[in-house]
Amino acid sequence: MKQSDRAPMKKAERVSSLLKDLLGKPGIGEQITRHQAWLIWDQLVGEQIAARARPRKLRQGVLEVQVDHPVWMQQLHMMKPAILEKINAKIPNAGITDIYLRQTKEVHPLHLARKKKAPEPPPWSQIELTDWEKRAIEKDLETLESDELKQEFRKLLTLQKQVNKTRED
Repeated sequence: MKQSDRAPMKKAERVSSLLKDLLGKPGIGEQITRHQAWLIWDQLVGEQIAARARPRKLRQGVLEVQVDHPVWMQQLHMMKPAILEKINAKIPNAGITDIYLRQTKEVHPLHLARKKKAPEPPPWSQIELTDWEKRAIEKDLETLESDELKQEFRKLLTLQKQVNKTRED
């Protein structure tokens, strides 16, 4: 509906009354029930598959799942009956009758970002250089005129000294 077609609001309505109106419409409860498959997908298929396959759409009882690689698509194709059985066991009123697999280049980026852990810093990066070592690096950089170049070489020489100290220990 275009904004020009709507009647202007006389006063702002409470969110609770808007939600009550929305959720009171016929068929909304069934839609919410069907879409619970999104909430339990990770636990149904496991973390490894969930990182490669995500539910995208639900239309007329068919759950469309986005898969990022043909090998995973083949694996999920073989697992379809078991996944449907799990969905219907967890959400009996969902009415999901089939799963359609669609290959895409990538899975939902938010899901991937949520699963990744920050890598541990390497042990040598925690090593502190002595004042003498820092002065030696600065002395090596005196001949460079560019501040950007000095900064990059400072990082490189510092890392190299840290790695060397790790090897000595």
